[in-house]
Amino acid sequence: MDSFKEKATPFDYGAGHIQPNRVVDPGLVYDLNMTDYMNFLCARGYNSSMLKLFYGKPYSCPKSFSLKDFNYPAITILDFKVGQSINVTRTLTNVGSPSTYTAQIQAPPEFVISVEPKTLSFNQKGEKKEFRVTLTFKLQSKDKSDYVFGKLIWTNGKNYVVGIPIALNNPH
Repeated sequence: MDSFKEKATPFDYGAGHIQPNRVVDPGLVYDLNMTDYMNFLCARGYNSSMLKLFYGKPYSCPKSFSLKDFNYPAITILDFKVGQSINVTRTLTNVGSPSTYTAQIQAPPEFVISVEPKTLSFNQKGEKKEFRVTLTFKLQSKDKSDYVFGKLIWTNGKNYVVGIPIALNNPH
């Protein structure tokens, strides 16, 4: 329940419950660096003089950067149309021992969600792997809420389960 005693959504409870013993060994992380944050600010309309205040030196914005590809551990997409597909790219960094992870999707009934590749094999600590999530709006929702929710989970079937929420605008 949220603070208004209504059913909680991922916007209310975040990406998961805190388990302190797993914080020191999460397996995978959605790692962000300074360039990621600077490109995020570029996409939000910041110009080079404003960015210099944050960065301390000049920064040139890329010609093209989409906020949907910001390597944040959540996916939120707005403005779907029936039949439309949107691709989102994320990168995982292995911070655990070598392992192979398989994607599991929990999709709302209005959407088809797929991941490519479905399996990621990491051979060393610090290794990065990119994957693409395709979200397709397949049918008009009967639900009147503003968003529908899903989840993407990467698991090695043993000791690591890394999940992120997916929030999709619910066109009426």
